[in-house]
Amino acid sequence: MTIRDTSEWMWAEACELLERADRLQRRFFQLGRGLAERPTWEPPVDIVEDGTLVTILVALPGVPSEAVQIMIDGPLLIVIGHRPLPTSSRRAVIHRLEIPYGRFERRIELAAGRLQLERQELRDGCLRLLLRKLP
Repeated sequence: MTIRDTSEWMWAEACELLERADRLQRRFFQLGRGLAERPTWEPPVDIVEDGTLVTILVALPGVPSEAVQIMIDGPLLIVIGHRPLPTSSRRAVIHRLEIPYGRFERRIELAAGRLQLERQELRDGCLRLLLRKLP
């Protein structure tokens, strides 16, 4: 491989990384969708399957447990809620808001088969859902 080939490969790889970062950012934030009743952001999730258990971890920093609603609708697990602004004072000066706020909704397509929500807990900014596969 010549030096020129290496630089072209590195440039292509850098462009691909920037594209992936942009897609991830758009997927995570999805701000400004429109009407207030519609979700304004979509929290990221991790899904881990281990035998008969499926663990779903939803990142919800600063969201109180009473502001989260969980539903299973056929093959979809739906997590809906609201993250309040960090301050309610109109006189506060906000220097930076990188963590999204407002109404959120995350729809997660579940694997084929029946699942039962066995346990849920919101701790350390993460919602942990434990689902058991039913025979």
